[in-house]
Amino acid sequence: MDGEAAATSTTGTQEYTRLTNLLLTSVHCGLPYPVEGAAGCSLTHGEYQYFHYGCDGQDDRGWGCGYRTVQTMASWLCHDPAAGPGRRPPPSLPEIQQALVSMEDKPGSFSGSREWIGTFEASLVLDYFYDVPCKVVHVRGGGAELERVAVRELRQHFEKRGSPVMMGGDRDCSSKGILGVCSGEKGSYLLVLDPHYYGRPLDRDDLQRKGWVAWKKVSSLDQCSFYNLCLPLTPPK
Repeated sequence: MDGEAAATSTTGTQEYTRLTNLLLTSVHCGLPYPVEGAAGCSLTHGEYQYFHYGCDGQDDRGWGCGYRTVQTMASWLCHDPAAGPGRRPPPSLPEIQQALVSMEDKPGSFSGSREWIGTFEASLVLDYFYDVPCKVVHVRGGGAELERVAVRELRQHFEKRGSPVMMGGDRDCSSKGILGVCSGEKGSYLLVLDPHYYGRPLDRDDLQRKGWVAWKKVSSLDQCSFYNLCLPLTPPK
């Protein structure tokens, strides 16, 4: 990269950082537990930013939900005290696409496209930018399998590592950020951060009231869809 291109890249990164620094942080805080008491609940630890459709001026409605969840996870890594100073800010959508091309996971035509990414690509991106490997867990179906496998994996992850998780499936292909898990006598709940919001900036109370961050009963998920979880293997807390 020549000097002029490098300067342009640096300026673009600084402007992107300025934009995303305005995003809300830790938007689940203050949300009541879905069951009485907190004994059966495990949540993310530390701060993250809420990335969603259009939050940086790029209209990615209909295809960018996976990218936004990756950005939310990356923002947690940037705020993690254990990582020390100097971690780069969350990558932009073009940077994520170019990274996947550079890794030869995607063809050159992927850059500038509106193609989706899922949990596997999320794991590649976090390792590429932050040197953080991920564990990808495949849950074959909804219902009892989600209650048995996903709830256990998520509980262990939040108690040991604390970082947000990405969840996606086949029939239910909408990316979800998972911030916690809670179990009670009537079943289990996931704390879901939905990246599909598009519009004017909302405050934390608005996001919670309108359900953009909310506890969702596991049984309410698509019972015929498989699901994948991308769990960053950050240092144990």
